[in-house]
Amino acid sequence: MKILTILGARPQFIKAGSVSREIQRQKNEGKNVKELIVHTGQHYDTNMSDIFFEEMKIPKPDYFLGIGGKSHGAMTGQMIEKIEEVATNEKPDWIMVYGDTNSTLAGAIVASKLHIKLAHVEAGLRSYNMKMPEEVNRILTDRVSDILFCPTKTAVENLKKEGFPFTTTNKQQLITNVGDVMQDGAIFYKQCSQKPTNFNLKSSSYILCTIHRAENTDNPERLKNIFEALNQIAEKTPIVIPLHPRTKKILESLKLNIQNLTVIEPIGYIEMVWLIDNCKLVMTDSGGLQKEAYFFGKPCITMRDETEWIELTEAKVNILVGANKEKILNAYNNSTSLNTGNELLNLYGDGKASKKIIEEILHYE
Repeated sequence: MKILTILGARPQFIKAGSVSREIQRQKNEGKNVKELIVHTGQHYDTNMSDIFFEEMKIPKPDYFLGIGGKSHGAMTGQMIEKIEEVATNEKPDWIMVYGDTNSTLAGAIVASKLHIKLAHVEAGLRSYNMKMPEEVNRILTDRVSDILFCPTKTAVENLKKEGFPFTTTNKQQLITNVGDVMQDGAIFYKQCSQKPTNFNLKSSSYILCTIHRAENTDNPERLKNIFEALNQIAEKTPIVIPLHPRTKKILESLKLNIQNLTVIEPIGYIEMVWLIDNCKLVMTDSGGLQKEAYFFGKPCITMRDETEWIELTEAKVNILVGANKEKILNAYNNSTSLNTGNELLNLYGDGKASKKIIEEILHYE
């Protein structure tokens, strides 16, 4: 059994790392399964050096396509062409894709055109915002997948409402709730997390914040509202924010005051896990960090207008505030009323999603 895994962004490698470790475990037990990893280069950065793969205990990619920094159309088209070449040469039994990037969609299209079975990890997620490229990518990928590995009951219900599973003359889609591979990773990486260098704040005394989503960083009014609120909150509670150089440049061009914030350079995932585990509150516009806050028992304020992880808002561990300054401040002032993951039943499975994924693939007919 040969699996060709398509990855394009650093978070996808971290998720896929859990599944790769499970594949290796199955091989060690005598199972006939092999994985080849293709890195499209969609979000290549210097943090993804050889050291990154060693520290994260993730297999290095077998192929690096070097496709990044292009328009959506050019990027996706070139990925399809290059992935098709790899798949034609390697003749995998399965193509596995994660999430909702252009790399995900490109891998899905290649699988469907070459009649290779397709497994989609994180299937069924919906923001119901069709202006998000990620929403289009995940919907199209779900439609052509053979197995849809859902992380939650909500994801399963989303698919059912859209008419899934679909059946054709030669394909019966399988929908299965395996839980979230990110939880597998959180459990694994907590054991080897590291405090960032020169970090002097006391544990549980600070808020961890990340802002990177284009709907915020590319909108001056939204960005202004968010950072005015953060700067005001930081007068009472330290806010630690790993800031991408691009976002920092935009803030400087807008002459926004961030003097109260503790701005640090972008950090690796091992250090990020430590910051999550030791903070008192998370404020973010990230999708993944909303869940990681929950995994580590931290309440979360999300500066987006919608979320794919509605279980968290329904369980009152997460609150959506958009880019409204007053809502952000109110959410912070009332953050002690939010629940934490430690107080709740597990929303994302039992930390064995990777094992279930590989077992389903090995037994699929």
